[in-house]
Amino acid sequence: MPTSSEIPTVLDLSAILEGLLKADIKFILVGGLAAVVQGSPVTTMDVDIVHNRSSENISKLFAFLKSIDATYRRPDNKVIGLNEEDISGMGHFLFTTRFGPLDVLAFIEQGKAYEDLLEHTVEIEFRSHIIRVLNLKTLVELKKASRDPKDKQRLIVLEETLRQMNED
Repeated sequence: MPTSSEIPTVLDLSAILEGLLKADIKFILVGGLAAVVQGSPVTTMDVDIVHNRSSENISKLFAFLKSIDATYRRPDNKVIGLNEEDISGMGHFLFTTRFGPLDVLAFIEQGKAYEDLLEHTVEIEFRSHIIRVLNLKTLVELKKASRDPKDKQRLIVLEETLRQMNED
């Protein structure tokens, strides 16, 4: 069996987003890519989503993950296949796919799940679809409370982007 480092991937984050949308999966884009699509000059190498955990949505998400050859991303490079029961749990699921990394999260900072975040989203058009994206103000608030050094570094850029947006 190949290790995850041997699985061919092409970094195409837009293909992941488009696939999620075409599969009619309910999700909110969070993390670095959420900041990027709102004009923040940060770099990201993955897609982070918080998904609706209804059984119908989990089934759609599971089918989509299988279609993009998702396997769990692990530090030891051991390849572990998907399990639909896993992604219906309350964890963070970090996948390697043929298009790049996809992090499927049941919740983010402060235990906020899909339903908690809906009112803090903006809708952004992407390839004739609408993506729900966690708004920049909420991203900033969550990063302020984070203990992650990477989040603290990005916070300055996110705050400046938000300040400039509010001036317009």
